[in-house]
This record gives sequence, C-alpha cells and structure tokens, in this order.
Amino acid sequence: MRIRAFYLLVFLLFSSAFLQVARCQSDVDVEAAEEAVEEGSDLGIVGDDIQDFGDGSFSPAPDVETVCVFPKNPSRSVTAGEECELVVGMRNEGESSVNVIAIKAGIHLSYEPRALIQNLSTQVFNNASVPPSAQAAFPYVFAVHKFLQAGTFDLVGTIVYEIDQHPYQSTFYNSTIEVTEAGGPLSVESVFLFCLGIALLGLLGFWIRGQIEHFSKKTKRATKVETGTKTTDASMDEWLQGTAYTQSLSSKLKKKK
Repeated sequence: MRIRAFYLLVFLLFSSAFLQVARCQSDVDVEAAEEAVEEGSDLGIVGDDIQDFGDGSFSPAPDVETVCVFPKNPSRSVTAGEECELVVGMRNEGESSVNVIAIKAGIHLSYEPRALIQNLSTQVFNNASVPPSAQAAFPYVFAVHKFLQAGTFDLVGTIVYEIDQHPYQSTFYNSTIEVTEAGGPLSVESVFLFCLGIALLGLLGFWIRGQIEHFSKKTKRATKVETGTKTTDASMDEWLQGTAYTQSLSSKLKKKK
C-alpha cells in the first residue's frame, strides 16, 4: 500500500507540470479603420450563419489590403462565453468596386494551427461595398465557447468579397488571443492545482505515518535480554519434590561437594 501511494504521489507531481497552451497584425492603416467605424455607414448586415461558404479557400485580390483592430480590447483578451468585437478595415486600391460578402473566423491551437477548436459565427453583409481608391470598416462580433479552457489560442479571421463577380478572400487576422475564464479570479486550473496540492499533502502525510508505524514495529521486536541470579519458587520446589528432576539435581550437588 505504501508503494502504491508513493507511485501515485510521483505521478501527480509529474502530471501537474503538463497542465497548459501564440503570431501578425498588418500595419495598413489602423487609425483610418477606427475613423471609419466612428463615422458609421449602412452596411446592410444580414445576420450570422445565413450562408455556408464551404471549406474552399479563395486567393486574395492584389489591390485589396486589410487590417484588424480591437477598438474596445487592445490587449486582445477574450472572456470565454462573452461577446468580443473587432473591426476589419479594407482599402481598395483597384479600379473596380469590392463587394463584401461575409466575415468568418475560427479558433485554432497555437502550437498546431491545423487543429481547429471552434468555428466562430459568420457575419454576412448586404449592400456592403468599397469603391475604388476608398476604404471602409466592417464590424465583427464573436464569442468563444464558455467551456473553452483559459489559455493562448490562434484566431484566424477571413473576409470574403467579390470583384467583378469573382470571389476572393483575405486573412485580416492570424495571430494569438488570450482566452480567460469568466466568474472572478478563480479558474478551473487554479481550483485543480489547489485540490492537487491538498491531495499531495495528504499522500505525503499518509506515507510519513506508514514509515513511523513501520519503524515503531521494528523497535518493539528488538526486546532486551537481561541476565542475573536465578531464583526458585518454594511452591515449585514442593511440586517437583520426588521427581527425576530433583533426584538428578541432588546428585549433581553431591558431585560438586
């Protein structure tokens, strides 16, 4: 039992070290995107998840530049289960108008970008266009799952648009965000670490107690043997009187004399 407790203690110590889970924002014209949002315009926002664009990817248009800003959250810290807003700025340097169709995004593992954790909502637009040599900003609101573990993840955001009825898409954000848990300073990880510490202390106390009991048993087994003068009981002598034991004892005493 002590050996099992010791191995369990070692396992918990090593497993706690593996408790946890990081990349580029374009520098096109952040201030211009923020100004466009403040001015406001009728973008004809339709809603979320109305059109499915599939998993196919389109190439970006050469004359379109995009930028992403978090106007109310410059630290890019997202609370799980709560809405977060970002703004996509677009500049059209071409000769044709750009018809913005939708904005979509997804959450990926930071150390494995191909591993998709969550598909975020798709924001579809109607009557949203950017004329030649102009710029515009488009809001996008998303929320990560409320049960997503706190940590660092990759947010990959894409804007889909058309130029002369040809589809294109540009990645406006492909970098990390910090996901935090709602509900105060206590998180699932902190509660787990606290419980783990209590369990380790309990196992350590149990192991120390077992060692003390084992040591005390060894000391009890090692009894002291004392030597001294031999005394005989009078009642025992009377009971053995006349037996072979007393006769042999008397003969030995006679020989010694």
